[in-house]
Amino acid sequence: MARFYSLFSGSKGNASVVRSGSNSLLIDAGVSCKQIITALEAYNISNESISGILITHSHIDHIKGLRVLCKKLNAKVYATEETMSTLLECGHISDKSFGGIFCENAENIGSFSVNAFPTDHDAEGSCGFRIETPEERVCSICTDLGHITDDVHNSVIGSDLILLESNYDPVMLKNGPYPFYLKSRIAGANGHLSNISCAEEALRLVDKGTTRIVLGHLSQENNTPYLAEMTVRKHIDGKYHCGTDYLLYVAGQYGLKTAVIF
Repeated sequence: MARFYSLFSGSKGNASVVRSGSNSLLIDAGVSCKQIITALEAYNISNESISGILITHSHIDHIKGLRVLCKKLNAKVYATEETMSTLLECGHISDKSFGGIFCENAENIGSFSVNAFPTDHDAEGSCGFRIETPEERVCSICTDLGHITDDVHNSVIGSDLILLESNYDPVMLKNGPYPFYLKSRIAGANGHLSNISCAEEALRLVDKGTTRIVLGHLSQENNTPYLAEMTVRKHIDGKYHCGTDYLLYVAGQYGLKTAVIF
């Protein structure tokens, strides 16, 4: 039985876990080591069960606790070549923590098979992950992307569960307090995914059999959990029924309160 845990999600920090049996993968480490360890303990996920740490990109809200966490967990780090270079050069990890670089082929990490796919975001080497568990269940991590490319869609299609970015409501962003350059960055092709774009991709995924969608990386200033959820549901529920055909979850800044079985 596979489980997904959203520990933290949003601009203040991101971290999640995929677990199968006695093996787990940690994806991103964007809050302090202490916060992550406390969250793992709350879910009874032992330090020893972490087979590896996957890093999507080098922005601070995804790597803040990484350096200390590597020592605490004694776990190896996996990332794209560009991200790994940044992590090493900037001292976020040491050579001792190097686990592997994602190329075209899948990486076997613990009992999991992991593929990375490129995302269009303003961090060199930014990627998402497609994770296959020993039960042949598939979980995809897909946040921090300005738009859904064909590569992204083809990489996540067929996922049983997806963590999908639903960062901002366009009206809230337009009328919000951010300066113009920041609004342009967020809404740009290498920024973040809007609720509307998220909803469009969510429908395409449900069409192809995805049954669990976790909305994540919501902006505290330019979105609300209600708006994110309702935008997706309005787009999907004319064709499918939430709760019967698919399950929808919204991760807040402190993640989800319970694990999602997939």
